[in-house]
Amino acid sequence: MTEHHIPQHIGIIMDGNNRWAKVRGKRKLAGHAAGADSLRSVTRKCVERGVYTLSIFAFSSENWNRPKLEVDGLMRLFERSLIDELPDLIENDISVEVIGDRSRFVSSLKDAIERAEVATAKCNRLKLNILANYGGRWDIAETAKRLAAEVLSGQLPLEAIDEYLFDDCHNLAGQPSVDLLIRTGGERRISNFLLWQSAYAELIFTDILWPDFDGKALETCLLEYAGRERRFGKTSEQVRIF
Repeated sequence: MTEHHIPQHIGIIMDGNNRWAKVRGKRKLAGHAAGADSLRSVTRKCVERGVYTLSIFAFSSENWNRPKLEVDGLMRLFERSLIDELPDLIENDISVEVIGDRSRFVSSLKDAIERAEVATAKCNRLKLNILANYGGRWDIAETAKRLAAEVLSGQLPLEAIDEYLFDDCHNLAGQPSVDLLIRTGGERRISNFLLWQSAYAELIFTDILWPDFDGKALETCLLEYAGRERRFGKTSEQVRIF
């Protein structure tokens, strides 16, 4: 597999933690804790293969509808993971950014997020986006509001707004678009994940539950991706010329 066939940006919907725990007779949070080990393995594989950006769906804006006990446990696990994984992130030169609406997070979680982002800000081997209390529609709406405010204030003419300007203003602006989107756990939908950024992403759905998905499983997805023909509106003949 050549460098040309390595996706710059991988997005992962990490699904199947609860089912993994259920079949083993464990609590739901045990599945999420095991999923943290999978993320570590996948992140290291991304570093090894030269992936530039990894975006993971840690907690969607719809996940607040889950049982309160589970949500509270997820928030504690999220905070603990940010603290515990920080030395490993720095050692592996991984920059972390949490993207989403932080207004509902408790102050200790907000502090842990800020510490992790500041401590890894100068790392540049891999950008790890953690999407938490995030939704693709929220992202688009927030971007539209920012642009609308600039128009109302007279800073931006309405006719200046196009898809290229929008692309410079969303919450992942400055990062490559998603090349490869993976969803684990057997579901076949993208569930409001990076809707704008995944417009031309190659989609891979796997039945592997997230806690069982590791660097080897990611390598299999990379091989499948390398075999895809990405045309971006062109014909196969045009693509093959280049």
